[in-house]
Amino acid sequence: MEKIQQAYLYMLKVEKHFSEHTLKSYHDDLEQFNDFLSQEHLELATFEYKDARNYLSYLYSKNLKRTSVSRKISTLRSFYEYWMTQDEQVVNPFIQLVHPKKEQYLPHFFYEEEMEALFDTVEGDAKKGLRDRVILELLYATGIRVSELVNIKEQDVDMYSPGVKVLGKGGKERFIPFGEFCKQSIERYLTEFKPKANSDHAYLLVNMNGEPITERGIRYVLNDVVKRTAGVTEIHPHKLRHTFATHMLNQGADLRTVQSLLGHVNLSTTGRYTHVTNEQLRKVYLNAHPRAKKEN
Repeated sequence: MEKIQQAYLYMLKVEKHFSEHTLKSYHDDLEQFNDFLSQEHLELATFEYKDARNYLSYLYSKNLKRTSVSRKISTLRSFYEYWMTQDEQVVNPFIQLVHPKKEQYLPHFFYEEEMEALFDTVEGDAKKGLRDRVILELLYATGIRVSELVNIKEQDVDMYSPGVKVLGKGGKERFIPFGEFCKQSIERYLTEFKPKANSDHAYLLVNMNGEPITERGIRYVLNDVVKRTAGVTEIHPHKLRHTFATHMLNQGADLRTVQSLLGHVNLSTTGRYTHVTNEQLRKVYLNAHPRAKKEN
């Protein structure tokens, strides 16, 4: 990898505070680009617009999703913009390249009765159930990412103005309130489970050995809950984030508030959740249409 590319990645880490996961994606995008340069006998310094178009075709030939192609092109456009700040002779060959349109999709979410079924599954006084319920409550009550969840420390939780402080993407801190159900679950967990786990660290959530729980551990817990819940077939942490946003909007929360709670930089990202369920459409229709109401 060229020194300028290494400098670019270092800048993203130190100045932009990108996560390790995001940095790996950028690193892989640059490595794939370098492979193309080598394959086509091209040089980074002399790469131009026509080469950029060829690279776009090359990516499509790999049968990649449009979202993946779009991200890879964005990485290179951003890299060249950085290089231009270091060398005024550099021209960005990707600046005129038309971005491939991203696929439109509706986020998958749980219906309210499905969430109740999940909570019923972890109900009870069983030692493990106390911890599992807190995981489920926090993900649904706050909409946080699983990477944010595993990094919550006990001092980040406020029981007086119930809510939790999390460190999101780009090192941005935000506070998200939670309700009484979540508060009570955390209180029981801290008094009945955590002390017995013999943990010697400040992280809120622990595994059965008292060690800080990992993202993989969270996914294992959720999959285990699903296996024991009738009528629910699959789950992943981000589906609970989608569910949080969908239910908030369906109950009347405004888009900018949900944007702030989710930690989205762009409102358009939150706009994906403005879809409504069939039940919500029917409810609005029955309440609004003059001839939808039964005569008394």
